Amino acid sequence: MTKARDIMTDMVVCVRKDAPMVEAAQLLALNDITGIPVVDEQMHLEGIISEKDVLDLFEVMQYTENRTVNSSMSRDVVSFDVEDDLDTICRCLRENVFRRVPVTEKGRVVGIVSRRDLILYMLKARRKNEALLV
Repeated sequence: MTKARDIMTDMVVCVRKDAPMVEAAQLLALNDITGIPVVDEQMHLEGIISEKDVLDLFEVMQYTENRTVNSSMSRDVVSFDVEDDLDTICRCLRENVFRRVPVTEKGRVVGIVSRRDLILYMLKARRKNEALLV
């Protein structure tokens, strides 16, 4: 059974909750990602900040330089352990509106799995199976 650790992105862009929102917006844009785990000093998951959270601020004209990630992050974050199986993660991402889930090991963020990661894994597995049939 394939586990989260097998396909997760382990170079995770993270942000602290006291970071300015403009920093979170820059991290999203520069890294071409849709969400960033919010962590404490020990990499424990505290929340997540998404493109939607940033856009909500612009929409209501509340974007200011002194606004922090803490004011807009989602605190109820679904996460998975590195040993959780991909079927469970895939089901979760299919049934919810969010596009990514943090992956933890011993309570610390060590990776992230996105819908795109799952799609790429499925395509790779399909190519591998086709090659075996030839």
